[in-house]
Amino acid sequence: MKNKEHTRQVRDTVVKKFKAGFGYKKISQALNIPRSTVQAIILKWKEYQTTANLPRPGRPSKLSAHTRRRLIRDAAKRPMITLDELQRSTAEVGDSVHSTTISCILHKSGLYGRVARRKPFLKDIHKKCRLKFATSHLGDSPNMWKKVLWSDETKIELFGNNAKRYVWRKSNTAHHTEHTIPTVKHGGGSIMVWACFSSAGTGKMVKIDGKMDGAKYRTILEENLMESAKDLRLGRRFVFQQDNDPKHKAKSTMEWFKNKHIQVLEWPSQSPDLNLIENLWKELKTAVHKCSPSNLTELELFCKEEWEKMSLSMCKTDRDIPQATYSCNRSKRWRYKVLI
Repeated sequence: MKNKEHTRQVRDTVVKKFKAGFGYKKISQALNIPRSTVQAIILKWKEYQTTANLPRPGRPSKLSAHTRRRLIRDAAKRPMITLDELQRSTAEVGDSVHSTTISCILHKSGLYGRVARRKPFLKDIHKKCRLKFATSHLGDSPNMWKKVLWSDETKIELFGNNAKRYVWRKSNTAHHTEHTIPTVKHGGGSIMVWACFSSAGTGKMVKIDGKMDGAKYRTILEENLMESAKDLRLGRRFVFQQDNDPKHKAKSTMEWFKNKHIQVLEWPSQSPDLNLIENLWKELKTAVHKCSPSNLTELELFCKEEWEKMSLSMCKTDRDIPQATYSCNRSKRWRYKVLI
Protein backbone atom coordinates (compact mmCIF):
# COMPACT_ATOMS: atom_id res chain seq x y z
CA MET A 1 0.00 0.00 0.00
CA LYS A 2 1.26 3.51 -0.80
CA ASN A 3 2.87 5.29 2.19
CA LYS A 4 1.63 8.71 3.27
CA GLU A 5 3.86 11.76 3.01
CA HIS A 6 5.47 12.92 6.24
CA THR A 7 4.32 16.27 7.67
CA ARG A 8 6.43 19.41 7.43
CA GLN A 9 6.91 19.28 11.22
CA VAL A 10 8.50 15.80 11.03
CA ARG A 11 10.81 16.88 8.23
CA ASP A 12 11.88 19.99 10.16
CA THR A 13 12.59 17.83 13.21
CA VAL A 14 14.81 15.55 11.12
CA VAL A 15 16.85 18.53 9.91
CA LYS A 16 17.01 20.00 13.40
CA LYS A 17 18.44 16.79 14.88
CA PHE A 18 20.87 16.49 11.98
CA LYS A 19 22.16 20.00 12.69
CA ALA A 20 22.53 19.00 16.32
CA GLY A 21 24.96 16.26 15.28
CA PHE A 22 22.71 13.20 15.33
CA GLY A 23 23.42 10.49 12.76
CA TYR A 24 20.90 8.98 10.32
CA LYS A 25 20.46 5.85 12.44
CA LYS A 26 19.77 7.73 15.69
CA ILE A 27 17.32 10.10 13.97
CA SER A 28 15.55 7.11 12.46
CA GLN A 29 15.22 5.42 15.86
CA ALA A 30 14.13 8.59 17.63
CA LEU A 31 11.36 9.46 15.17
CA ASN A 32 10.48 5.85 14.22
CA ILE A 33 10.86 6.44 10.49
CA PRO A 34 13.04 4.51 7.98
CA ARG A 35 16.69 5.46 7.70
CA SER A 36 16.28 5.90 3.93
CA THR A 37 13.55 8.47 4.57
CA VAL A 38 15.81 10.39 6.93
CA GLN A 39 18.54 10.37 4.29
CA ALA A 40 16.17 11.59 1.56
CA ILE A 41 14.91 14.48 3.72
CA ILE A 42 18.43 15.61 4.59
CA LEU A 43 19.70 15.34 1.00
CA LYS A 44 16.79 17.45 -0.18
CA TRP A 45 17.48 20.03 2.54
CA LYS A 46 21.16 20.18 1.59
CA GLU A 47 20.34 20.78 -2.05
CA TYR A 48 17.40 23.18 -1.76
CA GLN A 49 17.80 24.54 1.82
CA THR A 50 14.15 23.78 2.58
CA THR A 51 11.92 20.95 3.73
CA ALA A 52 8.83 22.32 2.00
CA ASN A 53 7.26 20.53 -0.93
CA LEU A 54 8.78 21.79 -4.19
CA PRO A 55 6.71 22.53 -7.32
CA ARG A 56 5.96 19.31 -9.17
CA PRO A 57 5.66 18.83 -12.95
CA GLY A 58 2.14 17.40 -12.73
CA ARG A 59 -0.27 15.44 -10.66
CA PRO A 60 1.45 12.84 -8.47
CA SER A 61 1.03 9.27 -9.64
CA LYS A 62 -1.77 7.35 -7.98
CA LEU A 63 0.35 4.21 -8.16
CA SER A 64 3.28 3.58 -5.88
CA ALA A 65 6.69 2.77 -7.30
CA HIS A 66 6.24 -0.80 -6.04
CA THR A 67 2.94 -1.22 -7.92
CA ARG A 68 4.43 0.25 -11.10
CA ARG A 69 7.33 -2.20 -10.96
CA ARG A 70 4.92 -5.07 -10.40
CA LEU A 71 2.83 -4.03 -13.43
CA ILE A 72 5.91 -3.96 -15.65
CA ARG A 73 7.09 -7.30 -14.26
CA ASP A 74 3.69 -8.95 -14.82
CA ALA A 75 3.46 -7.69 -18.41
CA ALA A 76 6.99 -8.84 -19.17
CA LYS A 77 6.46 -12.31 -17.70
CA ARG A 78 2.99 -12.76 -19.20
CA PRO A 79 3.02 -10.93 -22.58
CA MET A 80 -0.58 -11.93 -23.37
CA ILE A 81 -2.07 -10.53 -20.17
CA THR A 82 -4.79 -7.96 -20.89
CA LEU A 83 -5.15 -4.42 -19.59
CA ASP A 84 -8.33 -5.48 -17.78
CA GLU A 85 -6.44 -8.21 -15.93
CA LEU A 86 -3.68 -5.79 -14.96
CA GLN A 87 -6.30 -3.27 -13.84
CA ARG A 88 -8.00 -5.85 -11.62
CA SER A 89 -4.71 -6.95 -10.11
CA THR A 90 -3.84 -3.37 -9.10
CA ALA A 91 -7.33 -2.85 -7.67
CA GLU A 92 -6.86 -5.92 -5.47
CA VAL A 93 -3.95 -4.21 -3.69
CA GLY A 94 -5.88 -0.97 -3.23
CA ASP A 95 -4.66 1.00 -6.27
CA SER A 96 -7.64 1.58 -8.57
CA VAL A 97 -6.60 3.37 -11.75
CA HIS A 98 -7.84 3.71 -15.33
CA SER A 99 -6.51 1.35 -17.99
CA THR A 100 -4.92 4.29 -19.86
CA THR A 101 -2.76 4.96 -16.79
CA ILE A 102 -1.52 1.39 -16.93
CA SER A 103 -0.84 1.77 -20.67
CA CYS A 104 1.25 4.88 -20.05
CA ILE A 105 3.32 3.10 -17.40
CA LEU A 106 3.99 0.16 -19.73
CA HIS A 107 4.83 2.48 -22.64
CA LYS A 108 7.39 4.33 -20.55
CA SER A 109 9.09 1.02 -19.82
CA GLY A 110 9.21 0.17 -23.55
CA LEU A 111 6.29 -2.28 -23.61
CA TYR A 112 3.66 -1.69 -26.31
CA GLY A 113 0.58 -3.63 -27.32
CA ARG A 114 1.12 -5.32 -30.67
CA VAL A 115 -0.68 -8.02 -32.67
CA ALA A 116 1.00 -11.38 -32.01
CA ARG A 117 2.56 -12.92 -35.10
CA ARG A 118 1.19 -16.29 -36.14
CA LYS A 119 3.98 -18.82 -36.52
CA PRO A 120 4.05 -22.57 -37.22
CA PHE A 121 3.96 -24.70 -34.10
CA LEU A 122 7.48 -26.03 -33.69
CA LYS A 123 8.56 -29.01 -31.63
CA ASP A 124 12.17 -29.43 -30.54
CA ILE A 125 12.85 -31.74 -33.47
CA HIS A 126 11.58 -29.08 -35.89
CA LYS A 127 13.83 -26.43 -34.34
CA LYS A 128 16.84 -28.71 -34.63
CA CYS A 129 16.06 -29.39 -38.30
CA ARG A 130 15.68 -25.68 -39.04
CA LEU A 131 18.97 -24.93 -37.30
CA LYS A 132 20.67 -27.73 -39.22
CA PHE A 133 19.27 -26.32 -42.47
CA ALA A 134 20.61 -22.85 -41.62
CA THR A 135 24.07 -23.96 -40.54
CA SER A 136 24.46 -26.28 -43.53
CA HIS A 137 24.10 -23.30 -45.86
CA LEU A 138 26.32 -20.85 -43.98
CA GLY A 139 29.08 -21.14 -46.56
CA ASP A 140 26.82 -20.66 -49.58
CA SER A 141 27.52 -17.67 -51.78
CA PRO A 142 24.79 -15.25 -52.93
CA ASN A 143 25.20 -16.72 -56.43
CA MET A 144 24.01 -20.08 -55.13
CA TRP A 145 20.72 -18.55 -53.96
CA LYS A 146 20.28 -16.88 -57.33
CA LYS A 147 20.08 -20.40 -58.78
CA VAL A 148 17.19 -21.45 -56.51
CA LEU A 149 13.75 -21.72 -58.07
CA TRP A 150 11.22 -21.26 -55.26
CA SER A 151 7.73 -22.76 -55.52
CA ASP A 152 4.51 -23.26 -53.61
CA GLU A 153 0.72 -23.44 -53.87
CA THR A 154 -1.75 -20.99 -52.37
CA LYS A 155 -5.48 -20.38 -52.23
CA ILE A 156 -6.78 -16.99 -53.36
CA GLU A 157 -10.35 -16.06 -52.45
CA LEU A 158 -12.58 -13.82 -54.51
CA PHE A 159 -13.45 -11.59 -51.54
CA GLY A 160 -10.93 -12.94 -49.10
CA ASN A 161 -8.50 -10.08 -48.52
CA ASN A 162 -8.72 -9.20 -44.82
CA ALA A 163 -6.29 -6.29 -44.92
CA LYS A 164 -7.40 -3.12 -43.18
CA ARG A 165 -8.72 -0.34 -45.39
CA TYR A 166 -9.16 3.23 -44.21
CA VAL A 167 -11.87 5.57 -45.49
CA TRP A 168 -12.61 9.27 -45.06
CA ARG A 169 -16.09 9.66 -43.64
CA LYS A 170 -18.22 11.76 -41.35
CA SER A 171 -19.76 10.64 -38.07
CA ASN A 172 -22.67 8.19 -38.24
CA THR A 173 -21.85 7.14 -41.83
CA ALA A 174 -19.86 3.99 -41.02
CA HIS A 175 -22.46 1.70 -42.62
CA HIS A 176 -22.92 3.64 -45.85
CA THR A 177 -22.17 1.47 -48.87
CA GLU A 178 -19.23 3.59 -50.03
CA HIS A 179 -17.63 3.25 -46.59
CA THR A 180 -17.83 -0.54 -46.29
CA ILE A 181 -16.02 -3.53 -47.76
CA PRO A 182 -18.43 -6.20 -49.08
CA THR A 183 -17.98 -9.72 -47.70
CA VAL A 184 -19.62 -13.03 -48.54
CA LYS A 185 -19.57 -16.47 -46.96
CA HIS A 186 -16.46 -18.55 -47.63
CA GLY A 187 -14.84 -15.67 -49.51
CA GLY A 188 -17.22 -15.95 -52.49
CA GLY A 189 -15.30 -18.88 -53.93
CA SER A 190 -11.60 -19.33 -54.50
CA ILE A 191 -8.97 -20.72 -56.81
CA MET A 192 -5.82 -22.70 -56.06
CA VAL A 193 -2.63 -21.75 -57.91
CA TRP A 194 0.90 -23.07 -58.20
CA ALA A 195 3.74 -20.72 -59.08
CA CYS A 196 7.50 -20.36 -58.94
CA PHE A 197 10.05 -17.57 -58.96
CA SER A 198 13.76 -16.85 -58.61
CA SER A 199 15.86 -13.75 -58.05
CA ALA A 200 15.61 -13.17 -61.83
CA GLY A 201 11.83 -12.75 -61.69
CA THR A 202 8.59 -14.71 -61.60
CA GLY A 203 8.10 -17.99 -63.41
CA LYS A 204 4.91 -19.71 -64.52
CA MET A 205 1.65 -19.59 -62.61
CA VAL A 206 -0.88 -22.40 -63.03
CA LYS A 207 -4.45 -22.70 -61.78
CA ILE A 208 -5.05 -26.07 -60.12
CA ASP A 209 -8.32 -27.67 -61.18
CA GLY A 210 -9.84 -30.07 -58.69
CA LYS A 211 -7.91 -31.76 -55.91
CA MET A 212 -4.14 -31.72 -56.13
CA ASP A 213 -2.50 -35.15 -56.02
CA GLY A 214 0.89 -36.56 -56.94
CA ALA A 215 -0.01 -37.19 -60.57
CA LYS A 216 -1.42 -33.69 -61.08
CA TYR A 217 1.62 -32.18 -59.36
CA ARG A 218 3.99 -34.03 -61.70
CA THR A 219 1.98 -32.82 -64.68
CA ILE A 220 2.37 -29.23 -63.50
CA LEU A 221 6.12 -29.74 -63.10
CA GLU A 222 6.39 -31.42 -66.49
CA GLU A 223 4.62 -28.56 -68.28
CA ASN A 224 5.98 -25.57 -66.35
CA LEU A 225 9.12 -26.24 -64.32
CA MET A 226 11.76 -26.54 -67.05
CA GLU A 227 10.11 -23.79 -69.10
CA SER A 228 10.22 -21.44 -66.12
CA ALA A 229 13.89 -22.24 -65.48
CA LYS A 230 14.63 -21.56 -69.16
CA ASP A 231 12.72 -18.25 -69.19
CA LEU A 232 14.57 -17.12 -66.05
CA ARG A 233 17.92 -18.24 -67.53
CA LEU A 234 18.82 -20.39 -64.57
CA GLY A 235 20.68 -22.94 -66.68
CA ARG A 236 20.58 -26.68 -66.22
CA ARG A 237 22.18 -26.67 -62.77
CA PHE A 238 19.47 -24.80 -60.89
CA VAL A 239 18.11 -25.89 -57.49
CA PHE A 240 14.39 -26.46 -57.05
CA GLN A 241 12.68 -25.67 -53.76
CA GLN A 242 9.46 -27.29 -52.57
CA ASP A 243 8.02 -28.05 -49.14
CA ASN A 244 7.55 -31.51 -47.63
CA ASP A 245 3.93 -32.03 -48.66
CA PRO A 246 3.32 -35.78 -49.25
CA LYS A 247 2.52 -35.24 -52.92
CA HIS A 248 5.79 -33.34 -53.31
CA LYS A 249 7.85 -36.04 -51.60
CA ALA A 250 6.08 -39.00 -53.18
CA LYS A 251 8.42 -41.70 -54.47
CA SER A 252 7.25 -41.26 -58.07
CA THR A 253 7.73 -37.48 -57.83
CA MET A 254 11.26 -37.80 -56.46
CA GLU A 255 12.00 -40.33 -59.19
CA TRP A 256 10.84 -37.74 -61.74
CA PHE A 257 13.33 -35.21 -60.37
CA LYS A 258 16.08 -37.82 -60.54
CA ASN A 259 15.30 -38.69 -64.17
CA LYS A 260 15.29 -35.00 -65.09
CA HIS A 261 18.58 -34.45 -63.18
CA ILE A 262 17.01 -31.69 -61.09
CA GLN A 263 18.54 -30.98 -57.70
CA VAL A 264 15.91 -30.51 -54.99
CA LEU A 265 16.70 -28.31 -52.00
CA GLU A 266 16.47 -30.26 -48.75
CA TRP A 267 13.73 -28.54 -46.78
CA PRO A 268 13.08 -28.65 -42.99
CA SER A 269 9.64 -29.76 -41.81
CA GLN A 270 7.11 -27.25 -40.48
CA SER A 271 8.80 -24.34 -42.26
CA PRO A 272 6.32 -22.55 -44.51
CA ASP A 273 7.56 -19.25 -43.07
CA LEU A 274 11.04 -19.90 -44.49
CA ASN A 275 9.78 -19.95 -48.06
CA LEU A 276 10.49 -16.61 -49.70
CA ILE A 277 7.48 -17.00 -51.97
CA GLU A 278 5.24 -16.22 -48.98
CA ASN A 279 6.24 -12.58 -49.35
CA LEU A 280 5.16 -12.59 -52.99
CA TRP A 281 1.85 -14.27 -52.14
CA LYS A 282 1.03 -11.39 -49.82
CA GLU A 283 1.90 -8.78 -52.46
CA LEU A 284 -0.02 -10.70 -55.10
CA LYS A 285 -3.23 -11.00 -53.07
CA THR A 286 -3.15 -7.32 -52.19
CA ALA A 287 -2.65 -6.31 -55.83
CA VAL A 288 -5.33 -8.70 -57.13
CA HIS A 289 -8.03 -7.51 -54.75
CA LYS A 290 -7.31 -3.90 -55.68
CA CYS A 291 -8.49 -4.92 -59.16
CA SER A 292 -11.86 -5.95 -57.63
CA PRO A 293 -12.52 -9.18 -59.58
CA SER A 294 -16.23 -9.97 -59.79
CA ASN A 295 -15.97 -13.69 -60.59
CA LEU A 296 -13.49 -16.56 -60.53
CA THR A 297 -12.58 -16.13 -64.19
CA GLU A 298 -11.53 -12.55 -63.57
CA LEU A 299 -9.77 -13.64 -60.38
CA GLU A 300 -7.59 -16.08 -62.31
CA LEU A 301 -6.88 -13.51 -65.02
CA PHE A 302 -5.87 -10.82 -62.52
CA CYS A 303 -3.70 -13.29 -60.60
CA LYS A 304 -1.66 -14.15 -63.68
CA GLU A 305 -1.42 -10.52 -64.78
CA GLU A 306 -0.26 -9.28 -61.39
CA TRP A 307 2.16 -12.20 -61.03
CA GLU A 308 3.82 -11.29 -64.32
CA LYS A 309 4.00 -7.63 -63.24
CA MET A 310 5.72 -8.45 -59.95
CA SER A 311 8.73 -6.15 -59.71
CA LEU A 312 12.21 -7.58 -59.98
CA SER A 313 13.18 -5.90 -56.70
CA MET A 314 10.55 -7.99 -54.91
CA CYS A 315 12.08 -11.16 -56.32
CA LYS A 316 15.67 -10.37 -55.37
CA THR A 317 17.07 -12.91 -52.93
CA ASP A 318 20.81 -12.30 -53.04
CA ARG A 319 20.67 -9.20 -50.84
CA ASP A 320 19.19 -11.00 -47.83
CA ILE A 321 20.33 -14.59 -48.17
CA PRO A 322 22.19 -16.28 -46.67
CA GLN A 323 23.44 -13.83 -44.03
CA ALA A 324 20.01 -12.53 -43.00
CA THR A 325 18.71 -16.07 -42.89
CA TYR A 326 21.05 -17.15 -40.17
CA SER A 327 20.89 -14.02 -38.05
CA CYS A 328 17.08 -14.32 -37.90
CA ASN A 329 16.61 -11.04 -39.72
CA ARG A 330 13.36 -9.30 -38.71
CA SER A 331 12.99 -7.15 -41.83
CA LYS A 332 9.57 -6.94 -43.50
CA ARG A 333 11.07 -8.01 -46.81
CA TRP A 334 12.33 -11.48 -45.96
CA ARG A 335 10.82 -12.80 -42.75
CA TYR A 336 13.35 -15.59 -42.26
CA LYS A 337 13.12 -17.02 -38.76
CA VAL A 338 15.14 -20.15 -38.19
CA LEU A 339 14.45 -21.03 -34.59
CA ILE A 340 11.35 -19.05 -33.68
